[in-house]
Amino acid sequence: MNEDLPYLDFADPTFSTRSAKVADARAQNWCARTPYGLAVLRYRDVGLLLRDRRLRQGSHAWPDKHGLRGPFAEFWKRSVISREGVSHRRLRDLCVPVLSESFVESLVPAFDRIAADLCSTLAEKHSAEFMEDFAIPFAGQAICALLGLDISEWRTISHDASDLGLAMGVECKQHEATVNAACERLTDLSRKLVARARSGADQTSYIAGLVRRFEGSGLEEIDLLDMIVISIFGGVDTTRSQLGLGLSLFIDNPSQWAALRNDLSLADRAVEEMIRARPTTTWVTREAVESFRYGDVAITQGTTLHLLVHASARDPDISETDNFDITIRRKKHFGFGGGAHHCIGHLIARTDIACALRALAKTFQHIELDNGAKWLPDSGNTSPIQLPVRYTLTNTAV
Repeated sequence: MNEDLPYLDFADPTFSTRSAKVADARAQNWCARTPYGLAVLRYRDVGLLLRDRRLRQGSHAWPDKHGLRGPFAEFWKRSVISREGVSHRRLRDLCVPVLSESFVESLVPAFDRIAADLCSTLAEKHSAEFMEDFAIPFAGQAICALLGLDISEWRTISHDASDLGLAMGVECKQHEATVNAACERLTDLSRKLVARARSGADQTSYIAGLVRRFEGSGLEEIDLLDMIVISIFGGVDTTRSQLGLGLSLFIDNPSQWAALRNDLSLADRAVEEMIRARPTTTWVTREAVESFRYGDVAITQGTTLHLLVHASARDPDISETDNFDITIRRKKHFGFGGGAHHCIGHLIARTDIACALRALAKTFQHIELDNGAKWLPDSGNTSPIQLPVRYTLTNTAV
C-alpha cells in the first residue's frame, strides 16, 4: 500500500530534513514513506493534519516502544503531552492563562539582566564555546527566573533537564537509569517549589500561578508536579538549542547579523526566522486513531505521521525565497506544533530568545565559527553540542 510514494530513510544517521532528498520528495508528493511511518512534507498538509481529530499526539507510546520502565515512563505517559480529549483540555485550560502575555512581559527585565551579565563575561575575551558560555547558562538561568528561583541554581536544573532529554533519543534504553534519576530529582524539586508557593514565600512566579489555578480544580497533585517537570524540560532544551542553531545561521549570513545590530527591533522577527530556517524540533508526530484516506493516500489506524515542520516551512508554495532573512514577513511556521498540542510555553521561548539576541547583538560586531563544532543529527530534535566561535566586539560591549 502507498508503494508509489517517495521514500526517506529516517534510520540513516546522516539523514537531514534540510537535504535535497527531502526537497525532491516534497516536489513529488505531500508525503513520503519512512521506516517509521509517513513523513508529511508540505505546508498546507502539515497545517491541516496538526488539527485533524483522526490523529492523536504520537509520542505517547515512546516509552513502551523502547522498553522504558520506571519514573520517566510513568511521568511521560500521564503528562499533558500524552493526554487527549477532555483530560488534555483541562490541563491546558489551567496552565495557559498562567503564561499570559503580561506575565511573560514581566520577566523581560530578568531575561535582559541574565543575558547582559553573560555577555559582559564574553566581552572579556574574543572567543568562546557558545553553548557552554552562553546558551546553556542562559537557558538554565531563564528557567530559574520563571520558577522564582535564584539563578545560582541553574546548573543543577540544566543538568537534570539535559539528562531527561536522553530519554528522547533512539539509544534511550541504555540511559534509562540516568533518565529515571533525573526525573525523580525534578519531581522532588517541583514538590519543593509547590510547598514554597503554598507557604506564601513565592506569590509571583509561574509556580505560584499554577498552584492558584490547580487549587480546587479536582486534578491530582501529581498532575501539578508533572506540569512543572515538563515545563522545565521543554523550557531549558528549546531555548538552549534554538540559540545555538540561530547563531549558526547568523554566522552563515553576516549581513543579517548586521541588520539585527542596526535595528534591535528586528529581534522578535529574527526569532521566527531562526525557527523557520533551523528549528530545534524538525518534526512532530501524530498517530492515526482510525483508518482513513487523506488525499490519495490510505492511512491505517496506528500509523505514525511525522509532520516535518522544517520542510513545510521551506515549501516553495508559500515562499518565493528560502534565504535566511529577518526582514521578511512570512507565513506562520509550525515550529511550536499546532492544534490541541500547540506548545504551551511558546511565548516564554520566543521572549527569552529575543532578549538573548538583543544582548548578543550589542556585544558581537562580527562572529565566525571556530574549529571543533559538534552537532546532533539534523533530524528529530537537533542542536549544536559544541559551537566554538571567534568574534570582534562592538563599541558598546561592556
